Amino acid sequence: METVLIADDEHEIRDGLKLLIDWEELGFEICAEASNGEEALQKMLTLEPSLTLLDIKLPKMYGTEIIRIAREKGYKGKVLILSGYAEFSYAQIAMRYGAESYLTKPIDEDELTEAVRRIKSELEQEHTSSKQIRSLKHKAKDVILHEIITGSAADASALSRQELRDMNLDADIYQVVIYEKFGMEPQDVGYSFADLLKITNKGNHTFEYLKEDQNEVILLKGRYALSRFEDFLKHYEQNPPQPGSPMHSLFLAYGHPVESLSEISLSYEEAAALCRRRFFCVQDQHTLGYKELPDLEKRNLDISTESLNEYSSKLTGYLLSFNRNKIAETLYDLEDYLYHVRNDIKTVKLFLTDLYFQIKESANRIYNSGTIPFPTNTQAMNYIENCHYLYEIIRFLSEQLEQIIQATGNPNRDTILDDVLYYIDHNYQKNLKLETIAPLFGYSSGYLGKIFSKTVGENFVSYLDRKRIEHAKILLEQNNLKVYEIAEQVGYCNVDYFHKKFKKFEKISPAEYRKQFFEK
Repeated sequence: METVLIADDEHEIRDGLKLLIDWEELGFEICAEASNGEEALQKMLTLEPSLTLLDIKLPKMYGTEIIRIAREKGYKGKVLILSGYAEFSYAQIAMRYGAESYLTKPIDEDELTEAVRRIKSELEQEHTSSKQIRSLKHKAKDVILHEIITGSAADASALSRQELRDMNLDADIYQVVIYEKFGMEPQDVGYSFADLLKITNKGNHTFEYLKEDQNEVILLKGRYALSRFEDFLKHYEQNPPQPGSPMHSLFLAYGHPVESLSEISLSYEEAAALCRRRFFCVQDQHTLGYKELPDLEKRNLDISTESLNEYSSKLTGYLLSFNRNKIAETLYDLEDYLYHVRNDIKTVKLFLTDLYFQIKESANRIYNSGTIPFPTNTQAMNYIENCHYLYEIIRFLSEQLEQIIQATGNPNRDTILDDVLYYIDHNYQKNLKLETIAPLFGYSSGYLGKIFSKTVGENFVSYLDRKRIEHAKILLEQNNLKVYEIAEQVGYCNVDYFHKKFKKFEKISPAEYRKQFFEK
C-alpha cells in the first residue's frame, strides 16, 4: 500500500481531501497531515510518503521551497500541488522543482481521482524498475563489468550514484586499456599495472581488472588514474623501456576517455581494434593509442592488383638505377599504404609475398644471373607468413633488394650513409626512429647507430633534433606560425618537449629566439 501526506493550512480542506475519493481503493493510505510548511517538510523527509498533496501557499514556507529542499535532501516521492487560479505561476515553479502536476481549488473529484491513478501507475513502474536494479546489483561484479565493456548492460544506466559507489564503479571519466604480456610474464597483472603507473588500487578505486575475449582488460576510473596513465605514456615516449624492465615485457592498447558507463564499450572496441593492429607496430613499440587508429572507412583503401603492380614497378626501377634512397622512400610509402588499407593481416602478407615474387622474377629476367642469393619461394613464403610485424617483412624486402644491388655490380655501401642523411634531411617532420629507418637501408638499428655516430660525430637522435631545430628557426623567423604549430611541423607532437629540445641547442626558448630575431 502506498502512503499519502496531506499538507494544507485549512483543516476543512484536509478533511475534505481525505473523504473526497476512496484512497484505499486506489491503493493508498493517508499516513499524516501537516498544517504549515515546516511541518510538511519535516514529515516528507521522515515519513517519506509515496505521494504528498501540497498546498502552494503554506504558512512558514511556500510549497516551491518545500519541494526544492525536499528534493535536495533525497525525497523521491510524488508531489501533487494544490493551488488557486491566482497562484498558477507558483505552481509552474513547483513543477520545475519536481512536482508531478497541480490541481486548482476547489478540487474536483474526477480530476483528483485521475491524477492519483496516474501517479499510482508511475509508482508501480518505478517499483518494477527498482526490482530490476536490485537484480542487477545481485549479479557478480565481473558479470556487470563484462556487460559494461561489451555494451550489453542495457539496464546498467539505471544504477544510482550510490549503487555505483557501492561497486566502486562511480567515476566522472573512464578509459579502457588492454594489457598484453610477452617475454617475461608478471606474476600479478593488477599489481604490475598499478606499479607502472605509481598508483595504489586499494578497494579497486582507481581501476578494475577483468578478462574479456581472451584480452586482459584494465578499466581506469577517475581523473587521477587517467592523469597518471597519461604521465606514464609521456615518460615512455621520451624514455623507451630498457630490456629487463617491466614495461619491456608488456604491450598496451588504449581507447579514448569517456564520461559515462554506456560509452565504455566504445573505448574497449577501440583498444581491441588496436590490439588487432599490433602487426603495424615498429620495432620495440609497446603502446598503441586511439589517436593512432586510422579511419579506414574514410580512406576507403583496399589492396588491389593495380597497387601491387605500381609498387613492383617502382622498386624494380630504383633497383636498376641502384637508387637506394628511392628504394627506402618507396618502402616507407608502402608501409604507410598498408597501414591504411581495410584488408586483414593475412591479405596484407599475401600482397607482400606477391610483391617479393614479382621483384625477384624481374631481377632474374633482367640480369639473367644465378649469382643472386635468393631464398627459395617456399622459404620466402614461410618467412613472411611467420612474421609477427610489418617492419620485419619490410626489412626482409630491403635486405633482398640490397643483395641484388651488391650482386649486380654496385657493392659499395659507403654511400648508404649519405642516403640515410638525405632521407632524414627530407623527412625530419615525420615520426622517424632509427628502428624504422635502419631496415629500409638493410641494417640493424644497432649496427646503423654505431656507424652513424662514428661517421657523423653525433648519434641519430641528436642529429635528427638538430635538423628539426634548424628548420624550426627558419619558421620562427617568418613570424606567421604559432610556436605549437611550428613544433608540429618539424616533428614534435608535444610542444613542451619541443621547448626542451630548442633550449638545449639554442640556450633560449623559441619565443625568445623569435623576439631577438625581430629586434635585430
